[in-house]
Amino acid sequence: MSKEQQTVIKTVLRLAIASVFAALVCIATLTIVISIPATSGYFNLGETVIYIAALLFGAFAGAIAGGAGAAVADMIVAPQFALGTLIIKGVEGAIVGALHRKIQKRSRYRSLSAAIAIIIGGLEMVAGYFIYEQLVLGYPFAVALVEIPFNVVQMVAGLAVALPIMHAVQRVFPQLKS
Repeated sequence: MSKEQQTVIKTVLRLAIASVFAALVCIATLTIVISIPATSGYFNLGETVIYIAALLFGAFAGAIAGGAGAAVADMIVAPQFALGTLIIKGVEGAIVGALHRKIQKRSRYRSLSAAIAIIIGGLEMVAGYFIYEQLVLGYPFAVALVEIPFNVVQMVAGLAVALPIMHAVQRVFPQLKS
């Protein structure tokens, strides 16, 4: 098999993985929807799948899964957030995937590198929605502030679920560790 064929196969595989995770993010996001009346936003469990995709398959899968999957869910539940979600969750997934890989090269502790990456990516998500609600949606500062605790809990729940799943998948498929 030529190098070009190998490159095409790797690219198709990466796109397929990212697409499957985008669908899973959408499903996870829509499974539990807890409305936040002050902002018309909602608490969900999509973060968990974004983190799993990013930790197992890297920045590209995390970005596509986070951005596309969550934005499609927003088009159904809260369309005013869809554009912001596409960017915010896409960047979040990319940050988690890239940081995890970078930190993992310097540390033997996968859980620590994953937790640090999730916290930093999650804080981007929290800040991103806070800014989006004020600048794009025109919500007053106090209203945008209401959603911060929900987004922090969403990040922490995602971390709590994603870490054990990452370890379980890597035990079954050790080749995903590299």
